[in-house]
Amino acid sequence: MQNLPYWRLSGFYFFYFAFVGAMAPFWGLYLKSLEFNAFQIGVLMSLLQVMRIFAPNIWSWIADRHGKRVLIVQIAAMASMASYIGVFFGTSFLWLFIVMSLMSFFWSASLPLVEATTLSHLGKKTDQYGKIRLWGSIGFILAVVGLGYLLDFMPIRFLLWAILGMMAGLVLFSRYIPEAQMIAHETDHLSVWHIIKKPEVFILIAACFLMAAAHGPYYTFYSIYLVDNGYSKSSVGWLWALGVICEIAVFIWMPKLFRIFTLQQILLFSFAMAVLRFLLIAWGVKWLGVILFAQILHAASFGSYHASAVALIHHHFKGKHQSKGQGIYNSVAFGAGGTLGGLYSGYSWDSLGPNVTFTIASGFAFLAMVLLIWKVGLNDKQVA
Repeated sequence: MQNLPYWRLSGFYFFYFAFVGAMAPFWGLYLKSLEFNAFQIGVLMSLLQVMRIFAPNIWSWIADRHGKRVLIVQIAAMASMASYIGVFFGTSFLWLFIVMSLMSFFWSASLPLVEATTLSHLGKKTDQYGKIRLWGSIGFILAVVGLGYLLDFMPIRFLLWAILGMMAGLVLFSRYIPEAQMIAHETDHLSVWHIIKKPEVFILIAACFLMAAAHGPYYTFYSIYLVDNGYSKSSVGWLWALGVICEIAVFIWMPKLFRIFTLQQILLFSFAMAVLRFLLIAWGVKWLGVILFAQILHAASFGSYHASAVALIHHHFKGKHQSKGQGIYNSVAFGAGGTLGGLYSGYSWDSLGPNVTFTIASGFAFLAMVLLIWKVGLNDKQVA
């Protein structure tokens, strides 16, 4: 732990999630200012997830094959920033579709490789992951709160320059992350599909897919939903920040939680709280107290969920399969699941309304919870 490159890894997480803190709450507002309809906004926002279906697996396979995770992170960071610059040169739907597709293809390569690198540096101290990852949450908070205030009196186009600055920070810190040694494991000779086909792994990935789909309306339309119901942009920023502040608290407490509860128990609780959270957002948006409580539940619907899911993936995918494991998790959950979430929310927002859309989101979280309960039941029968 003494040789852990704590600040270099933390700095990367900081700028990576500062970018998310700018895109997730406010990019939809920028697209709305261009007079795109809800379905077009849903399609463009979903591109961030669509590329996560394919790109992480491609980049992770190359990284595990050649043992050059950090080099690929550096290339991807520079290429994603170069692609993003295209947003300054056009505002048509087709042009932004092309620019966001290219940017997302390279941007989505970074996180699973950095996750694998961080966990490799931690070695057996994986319970300390949250203390590094929390800096990503801090970056998210500063971005979402700062931009929330700035966009109350500055034109929405200022967002484009703010995001460019965050991507420049990402490029800078990617240059200073040291490569981590890949430790050989007895399963290295097996195909990665041998691991995926294990019932406990397959069900875990499927539940994560459903959880990501549940968050589709939140990441695509939550800010628009709040603004349409009378909340100021600065209030929107603080509401996003509140959720992530609670997420940071969970990351700090994760070592203790890991000692008290199993990872499966933490996941099950997280799914249950996501069900409640999206129902509260669906039907309680008019009451600030309800929305405040719903944001506190972000600690479970993302914080404890993500930390335990990453730890479980790291547990199942070892040795030369570490990057591929994190890539598969990102591809299937955030990629495929996030894409489904963005698309169904874009369709249902206009046709069924925001209340029903967030209720559907709650239903996806409920299905994830049922799937995990079924998996635990199967394990109990096998033990019996």
